Amino acid sequence: MDKLQALESTVDSLIARCQQLAEDNRELRRQEADWLHERQRLIKNNEAARSRVEAMINRLKGLTQDS
Repeated sequence: MDKLQALESTVDSLIARCQQLAEDNRELRRQEADWLHERQRLIKNNEAARSRVEAMINRLKGLTQDS
């Protein structure tokens, strides 16, 4: 009987561990999606800043050529 109880306890423990791992996996996937969204936002902001800097450089070049 002790062996059966030990096996039942082990199975219960494994089930609980699997449930915890599944929950951890869901949370990690949510975090991954958040980070990917943040990355896309930062890339977009970086591209916008790059465009503004390039436009300023071109205007400055234009000003120096006009002088």
